Amino acid sequence: MYAGTTLFSQLMEFLPWKTFHRIVARYGDRRTRTLSCGEQFRAMAFAQLTYRESLRDIEACLSAQASKLYHMGFRQPIRRSTLADANESRDWRIYAELAQRLIAHARKLYASEDLGLELTNTVYALDSATIDLCLSVFPWARFRTTKAAVKMHTLLDLRGNIPSFIHVSDGKLHDVHALDLLIPEAGAIYVMDRGYVDFPRLHVLHQAGAFFVTRAKSNLDAHRVYSAPTDRASGIICDQTIALDGFYSRQDYPEHLRRVRYHDIETAKTLVFLTNFFAVSPLTIAALYKNRWRVELFFKWVKQHLRIKQFYGTSQNAVKTQNWIAVSVYVLVAVVKKRLGLEASLYALLQILSVTLFEKNRDRKGTYHQRPQNRYLPNH
Repeated sequence: MYAGTTLFSQLMEFLPWKTFHRIVARYGDRRTRTLSCGEQFRAMAFAQLTYRESLRDIEACLSAQASKLYHMGFRQPIRRSTLADANESRDWRIYAELAQRLIAHARKLYASEDLGLELTNTVYALDSATIDLCLSVFPWARFRTTKAAVKMHTLLDLRGNIPSFIHVSDGKLHDVHALDLLIPEAGAIYVMDRGYVDFPRLHVLHQAGAFFVTRAKSNLDAHRVYSAPTDRASGIICDQTIALDGFYSRQDYPEHLRRVRYHDIETAKTLVFLTNFFAVSPLTIAALYKNRWRVELFFKWVKQHLRIKQFYGTSQNAVKTQNWIAVSVYVLVAVVKKRLGLEASLYALLQILSVTLFEKNRDRKGTYHQRPQNRYLPNH
C-alpha cells in the first residue's frame, strides 16, 4: 500500500539533481564506495534542518528511523566515520556550485519583491561575518596569535534577502579585498559600511556603471563643489557635491562624489554618507544605507538557525563543505517558500521542518508540487 513520502524527501525534490550530478562528474567522485555525494548532501542537510550537534548525533538520529532511510534517499545507514571521510575528501566546490545554482534560481523568484523604495535597480548589501574557531583544533585558520577564525564575505540581494555572492576565507582577509572578488553589475547599487571605503576599488565600481552607498570616514579630505537645497525637518542636514583633496585619493577617484549628512531622529545619531548616486533624493540615500542592516540580520539569523559555528570536521575542506551546504539549505527553504506561496517566515518554516522531516504525506496527490496547502507548511 502506498505510504507516501517523507517531508524530507519532498523538500529534496526541489533540488536540481541532474545539475548536481553534472557538477559531481566535473570534480570527480572516484573515491565513492558506500556514500555518494548526493547522500552526503542529504545527511548534512538533515543535520542543518534538525540542528544536530555532531556526527555521532547525526548517526544516532538517522539510525532511529532506519525503516524510512531508503525513502529519504539513503541506500544504507549513515556511519559517522564514513560521513567524516566524505567531508574530509570530497571537493567542497561541488557544494559551492550547487549553492550558486540555487541562488540563481532563488534570485529569479524574488526579483519582483518590493524594497519599499521607488527603485528598479538591484540593491546589494556587502558585509562579512567572522566565525571564531579554536586555534589548536583549526591551526590552518590562524587569525591572531591565540585565535583562529574564518570569514564569510556575503553580497546580499535585498530583494528576498538572497545571498548572491559568498566567499569563505581565513580571518586575516580584510573586508575591503572582497571588492576585488566581485564582478560589478552595471546599474546595481552596492551598500557597504565604511570598512569598504577604498577609492581605487570604488572607482572600479563607478567605471563599471554601478552605484555605491557607504559612510564617509572622519578623516575624509575633500572640498565642497556645490550644495543642494535641503529640508532640515526631514533630517537631511546637507546634500553636497564634493571633490577629493588628498594627493592619492584624488588620483584614485578623480570624479565628483556626493556627500549627504543625515540626522537620525530615532537614534539621535548624525551619519555622513558617501555615494556616486546623484539621481535620487538624499532621503533615498539614507534609506538605502538603513537597509544595509538586513545583511547584519542575515548573519545573525544564519548563525542562530544553521550549523556554521559548530563544525563536524576540522579540515579546511570540511569547514567549507559545511558552510556551503548550510547556505544551500537556507536558499532551498527560501525557494520552497516562494514557489508554494507560503506566508510563514523562514524562521517559522525551519522550526516546523526541524520536527516534521520524518513525517509522511499519505495522500498520493498531496505532494509539494500539487498542493501548496501542505499541512506541515502552513501559509499563515
